[in-house]
Amino acid sequence: MDLKALRKIGYGLYIISSKKDNRFNGQIANTVFQTTSEPPTVAVCINKKNLTHEFIKESGVFVASVLAKETPMKLIGQFGFKSGREIDKFKDVRYRVGVTGAPIVLENTISYLEAEVINSSDVGTHTIFIGRIVNADIIKEGEPMTYAYYHEVKKGKSPKTAPTYIREEKPMEAKKMEKYVCTVCGYIYDPEAGDADSGIKPGTPFEELPDDWVCPICGAGKDDFEKES
Repeated sequence: MDLKALRKIGYGLYIISSKKDNRFNGQIANTVFQTTSEPPTVAVCINKKNLTHEFIKESGVFVASVLAKETPMKLIGQFGFKSGREIDKFKDVRYRVGVTGAPIVLENTISYLEAEVINSSDVGTHTIFIGRIVNADIIKEGEPMTYAYYHEVKKGKSPKTAPTYIREEKPMEAKKMEKYVCTVCGYIYDPEAGDADSGIKPGTPFEELPDDWVCPICGAGKDDFEKES
């Protein structure tokens, strides 16, 4: 059985945010979909271990900010590979508080949906929250980032808490230049692709990266990388 067949299902990339008391938190998610049109409702799938899950359960509201195709990996890394239990994810990020009281991410967002939870379903490791849309708007015109683009062009990885996480297998092909793996988040630096967001040109070996270069997803330094086995 090849579970990579699941990757042929189409997804987007979103920041799901919520609130608890006077605190905000958010995370990257790809499982967001419309469930009905009258009334307009959407569903999101959130891992029970994530702090955002706790916030949604407590407040009963969430916001889905639709990310633009050109969203930098740094923003994705901040919301996707760091914990709100350790950092304030909204520090230095432009946002505004919506009608639900939850934060709407304004950076690299093309539209957003604010929702109040009307139902939920326990699906084991995750909960599917179904929300009635109470406010929505388009921030700017643009193309949304797809999960396929994130994986294939941005070379991004899935957090282990993502519903679509699949353990990576050892590559079958031999590469001219060795790849290096971030031991913190699993990001793979591919010398043939480089790191456009950091100004690293394709064809740059890992050994020639600047000493201050960091993982574009989680911000780990070069010392936290090891050769891909």
